[in-house]
Amino acid sequence: MKTQYQIVIVGGGNAGISIASQLLRKDSSLDIAIVDGAKKHYYQPAWTLVGGGEFNIQDTERDEASVIPKGATWIQQMVAGFKPEENKITLADGTDLGYDYLIAVPGIQLNWGEIKGLKENLGKNGVCSNYSFATAPYTWECIQKTRGGKAIFTNPHTPIKCGGAPQKIMYLAADYFKKHGIDSQVEFWSGGTRVFGVEKYENTLKKVIARYGIQTQFFVKLDEIDGPNKKAKFVGIGESNKDQEYWVEYDMIHVTPPQSAPDFIKTSPLANAAGWLDVEKHTLQHNKFKNIFGCGDAANLPASRTGAAIRKQAPVLVSNLLAVMKAKSMTASYNGYSSCPIITGYDKLVLAEFDYNNTPVETFPFDQSKERWSMYQMKKYLLPYLYWNQILPGKM
Repeated sequence: MKTQYQIVIVGGGNAGISIASQLLRKDSSLDIAIVDGAKKHYYQPAWTLVGGGEFNIQDTERDEASVIPKGATWIQQMVAGFKPEENKITLADGTDLGYDYLIAVPGIQLNWGEIKGLKENLGKNGVCSNYSFATAPYTWECIQKTRGGKAIFTNPHTPIKCGGAPQKIMYLAADYFKKHGIDSQVEFWSGGTRVFGVEKYENTLKKVIARYGIQTQFFVKLDEIDGPNKKAKFVGIGESNKDQEYWVEYDMIHVTPPQSAPDFIKTSPLANAAGWLDVEKHTLQHNKFKNIFGCGDAANLPASRTGAAIRKQAPVLVSNLLAVMKAKSMTASYNGYSSCPIITGYDKLVLAEFDYNNTPVETFPFDQSKERWSMYQMKKYLLPYLYWNQILPGKM
């Protein structure tokens, strides 16, 4: 196996594939390796719709080989570590791979094991999660089987990919229960301090919560699942309730697991004190190692971790990396743009778009904080098409 490349990309997800495609479209002579051991590639934003019975899980999966851009070399291994002082990464089999430039976009790590009893009960005993290809269909099964009692939806105390996802499935479930005359109490247990970080959209979501009669509890984290007895333990994490402990019975519970940068990033010289990839938030260049760039869910960027954010980050990273390679000044800048299509019910969606300052940055010439049928159709039909046919091939 060749052990030296001009550009090594760690991660074959949305960011890694679209960045490789854009680079090769700019210069087909670039010598690029994509390092990722995954055999499958997933369109994860549709898993909410899978959980709500609106999308076929099989349509979210393709072979990883089918999305690797022509001209790039795919190294089917995971990464074990980084040696930035030597311009090398270490692969899982112990081999060192050298690079002139490194792009670190490994995605986020789901820490299922941080919640006692979660792994053993996930996919049974009414414990579901849309954050896994294997378990997203069980969410729909749980919603359909619920006949009353309590339906709990959790949001962890950590940053997560697609920050609106824990709420989206909750609103779909609440709408389903309402339409079918099911008297189930829906509850949102969150490690956050509020429903949504941008006031314009939060005002709409508060009305949605009131419409469904959803009860909310903030500054708590899920600590344990007792599947056979259908009970969940939450603990307080705020100053006012840090010693509080709550055991709550449920009929179904949708769990969003705590998340972090991958362990091989957290323990590496590339990480900041909090364990995230340490890049400059506008240029996406590493703060210490100038031949390293990164973006996406593993980066320390104070932006919402979404595919839409990556779509705006990728061209900035590509432009600045090519400038550095030519010993020119970096001129591209990422403003923190992110988008969160928040499903608020069947055929209803609020399209939140905002920047680093949580200022709305909207695409369409209408008030996007209103629930719209048209935006739901865009989420269900247009965005998956664009992902596979435009974004991954580096066309947009």
